[in-house]
Amino acid sequence: MNILDPHYIVTTLGMVGILTILFVETGLLIGLVFPGDSLLFVAGVAASATAMETFGIQLPISILLLTAPIFAILGSQLGHLLGATYGRKLFSRPDSRVFSQAKVQRTEKWLSKYGLGKALILARFIPVVRTLINPLCGIVGIPAAKFAIWNFIGGIIWTDGIILAGFTLGEKLSGSVDKYLLPIVGVIIILSLIPVAIEFIKEWQTRKHLT
Repeated sequence: MNILDPHYIVTTLGMVGILTILFVETGLLIGLVFPGDSLLFVAGVAASATAMETFGIQLPISILLLTAPIFAILGSQLGHLLGATYGRKLFSRPDSRVFSQAKVQRTEKWLSKYGLGKALILARFIPVVRTLINPLCGIVGIPAAKFAIWNFIGGIIWTDGIILAGFTLGEKLSGSVDKYLLPIVGVIIILSLIPVAIEFIKEWQTRKHLT
């Protein structure tokens, strides 16, 4: 069982697996390692005309486009709730790798730089960040109702946007999509990790400067 492999999730676990992964990735910290972007893209292909020959199943595109945003939005809202309820105690531990005051301060700077709406929408497309920003918004005191508005918008743009990209590819490359799928998924993973790498480099340079 490989829940980190989008192909496995789609073909073996189906809609239940896809929606569960989306909820956990955006709502719980164990979701940091889950493949949200590539899973959505593969799910889109699995709903296209080429789905049966590529995966042996075909997902209903209408249900996928409706339920994927719902579970991503609900997951993020849970993350915000957990952050608002329990986050301060966790982030007060100076020796924690996941939780630290530095992350709270960076989140406040991120929100100040881009504004809540743009920050939440951009975060959706960045692995790790899309998991951590939800509890962090709860910790820094973003009201749940205000968070929910942009969470709703960002959730729809992220899930349905990537699903439709995969669906479009599957429709246009019927009969040959299989040979393109793995390289495209690889490109998606690399592109999504670039912002994370940049942040790590900036943090390393800052620490090096201070020592």
